[in-house]
Amino acid sequence: MRAIRRFTVRPVLPEPLAGLATLAGNLRWSWHPETQDVFRAIDERLWTGVNHDPVRLLGAVGRERLDELAGDQAFLERLRVATESLDHYLHGERWYARKAGADAPRSIAYFSPEYGITAVLPQYSGGLGILAGDHLKASSDLGIPVVGVGLFYRHGYFKQSLSREGWQQETYPVLDPDELPLTLLREADGSRAIVSIDLPGGQPLLARVFVAHVGRVPLLLLDSDIEENPQHYRDVTDRLYGGNSEHRLRQELLLGVGGVRALRVYSRITGAPAPEVFHTNEGHAGFLGIERIRELTVGEGGPGLDFDTALEVSRAGTVFTTHTPVPAGIDRFPRELVQQYFGGEASPTPGVPVDRVLALGAEDYESGDAAVFNMAVMGFRLAQRANGVSQLHGHVSRGMFNGLWPAFDEAEVPIGSVTNGVHGPTWIAREIFDLAAELGADVDGDDTDGLWPLVDRIDGKRLWDLKRTLRGKLVDDARVRLAKSSAKRGFAPAELGWIETALDPDVLTIGFARRVPSYKRLTLMLRDPARLKRLLLDPERPIQLVIAGKSHPADDGGKKLIQEMVRFADDPELRHRIVFLPNYDIAMAQPLYPGCDVWLNNPLRPYEACGTSGMKAALNGGLNLSILDGWWDEWYDGNNGWAIPSADGVDDQDRRDDLEATALYELIENEVAPRFYDVDEQGVPTRWVEMLRHTLKSLGPKVLATRQVRDYVRELYAPAAQTSRALNSDYTGARELSQWKQHVRGAWVSVRVEHVDSEGVGDAAEVGATLSVRAYVALGDLSPDDVEVQVVHGRPGVDDDLLDQVTSSMHVSESYEGNRHRFDADVQLDRSGPFGYTVRVVPRNESLASVAELGLVSTPA
Repeated sequence: MRAIRRFTVRPVLPEPLAGLATLAGNLRWSWHPETQDVFRAIDERLWTGVNHDPVRLLGAVGRERLDELAGDQAFLERLRVATESLDHYLHGERWYARKAGADAPRSIAYFSPEYGITAVLPQYSGGLGILAGDHLKASSDLGIPVVGVGLFYRHGYFKQSLSREGWQQETYPVLDPDELPLTLLREADGSRAIVSIDLPGGQPLLARVFVAHVGRVPLLLLDSDIEENPQHYRDVTDRLYGGNSEHRLRQELLLGVGGVRALRVYSRITGAPAPEVFHTNEGHAGFLGIERIRELTVGEGGPGLDFDTALEVSRAGTVFTTHTPVPAGIDRFPRELVQQYFGGEASPTPGVPVDRVLALGAEDYESGDAAVFNMAVMGFRLAQRANGVSQLHGHVSRGMFNGLWPAFDEAEVPIGSVTNGVHGPTWIAREIFDLAAELGADVDGDDTDGLWPLVDRIDGKRLWDLKRTLRGKLVDDARVRLAKSSAKRGFAPAELGWIETALDPDVLTIGFARRVPSYKRLTLMLRDPARLKRLLLDPERPIQLVIAGKSHPADDGGKKLIQEMVRFADDPELRHRIVFLPNYDIAMAQPLYPGCDVWLNNPLRPYEACGTSGMKAALNGGLNLSILDGWWDEWYDGNNGWAIPSADGVDDQDRRDDLEATALYELIENEVAPRFYDVDEQGVPTRWVEMLRHTLKSLGPKVLATRQVRDYVRELYAPAAQTSRALNSDYTGARELSQWKQHVRGAWVSVRVEHVDSEGVGDAAEVGATLSVRAYVALGDLSPDDVEVQVVHGRPGVDDDLLDQVTSSMHVSESYEGNRHRFDADVQLDRSGPFGYTVRVVPRNESLASVAELGLVSTPA
């Protein structure tokens, strides 16, 4: 018999244990080992059985045990200390209050389609979600007033298993929010807070709002699976990255438009300040900008601005982060579908002209597709500030989206970079914190700053013994997972005896775990199977590989790569040295990163936007072995790991893979393995330990998410808040900026650099000479205050393109009839070699974030 309805009965805790509900209700426990110890002490076997989930633990523990704990003074003291620690964490002064400054925003809304916070809240698929979760955790640690916004997917992302033949299989277990660390947002009368969006079809899409408490940061998750919705609306939040184009469009409308409305409801109910800055983590939430324009133009109680003024107000306070270096990773919808949703009577943003919406996402540039609506393009147009997630990715993104600013060279496309980081307390092994505490460091589960000065104080043998312990924990975990996976694949217990000796805690362990799109090249290591086999089975210097990763359910190409890897790992001769572990998630990752000696990453350069898995390995003393892509291109220094040479420019993909695979084998065989196994009389590989020590010292502070979010505050959030406040003050500044932009765009056709000359140097100049440049410029209907005339100089390259450009402002020296002016500047020649220069005119306004913002420039004919 099957139940026709299910619900969860929540436990009633004895009064002395009330603090357990408080601890379980805040996800800070997921990165705070001392709080986890409290739950483990309730029932260690049960704690393991519920996969370290406090909510499920409290629902499963018996009343008799609770009564026993209520009288256990030692347990109550431990509980008191943990609850006081949480209270201090939530209410004590932190970095933001001390250091952020007066320009820092009072509240920041952070939108993401997925969040990877803990394995017990499976609302993530990969790096984007883990990054979003780490962003919230680090913001909480620093006291940054962030509010997260996302969707609650009742099936989350899929669980991965393997068939006997090694083919990926997906299942979608139903998640019961009553069994998760979530609370329902309620009105003052106790009723559910509801968000409503009009959609074509005559019936609005409704969603309730769950709140997850991520330390200090509330995370609002919208859920459409409620009785008031028809089934096709209930299914909008069914699963992450599933469904057809229309389904995805509905999800993104709920995330963007519904997310803004959820924030307004949350502020009304709780009194939380309205966000000043809106951060769009990838293009999925881009419709938030359309909703903010609706609020400012036709929204009830709004200021009733015109569209262009509202656009300036919204843009000023919006930050857009792009995460993909490949066009295929961008959401693009048929233009007709977007027109259908925004152009009818039941529009999600009624009163916002559909033609203006369509223009924001139009690929109206050379090589663009006029038939599609591009969410990333809309993201850039709706945000005054934008960034990639590593320096190399910023460069790649400027090239990808140069078409939006065609008059400017790639270097001046207004897309900066903030390199990602990872949340140290989540990803650093507890044993490392324990060792630091033993040495007297002032660190706890929320802070890692005290770790790095300790590295030189730790004896080499102690460091090596610690890595051996972590490697052993990984081996134990991998064997358990192998046994479960093999049983699920249909292997009989009699076939699985080999698992008891699979992997070896004394063998060089290389990890490779990530999503499985083709450009990440899961199977590059299999290009020469015989050579890999020799490395695995080397009698003196063997290696072992721990591999994991999921392919998108619709990506059969990725599934074939997984199957190829699994079949190789199934070889009875090799299976004790190479394993594929299905269902890669946070729970698997936490012992995996610390247990690996080397972290392997071999993407097709430059398609790895950042690649934060290698950062997590580095925080645990793992050495990276990687293509110079993403963050590794930025921070590899020759002593913190190895760079796999990449065959850039080789167009034949098979040949390129062969070349780079050969380079990988050579590095492992001739450098990595010898250094690992070259030990002293104590059994310590001294050169390896020095690399490990250097990795911790050089990369530890850099790869942290706390560094990342500080960068966001200083470089993006604070400037956005400052500009937003200036434009929001009675909206006069926004109106003036909007009118000024329209005027400049209309008049720019008449702006001309008519003549340029110079003096001070002849045909042969010397270092130290001064070049005086004069430019005669016609401004048409603009004034000199509307523009900046610049001399741009540098080293001339092929076709006289200027390299290593330096820009100097020119000043008005004389004015003539017809609104013509002479602009002058002096340039010091401070280096030898070829020199070239030109002059250009760009718009100038103190409210612009970049000279390229309007995409306008005038240069000599």
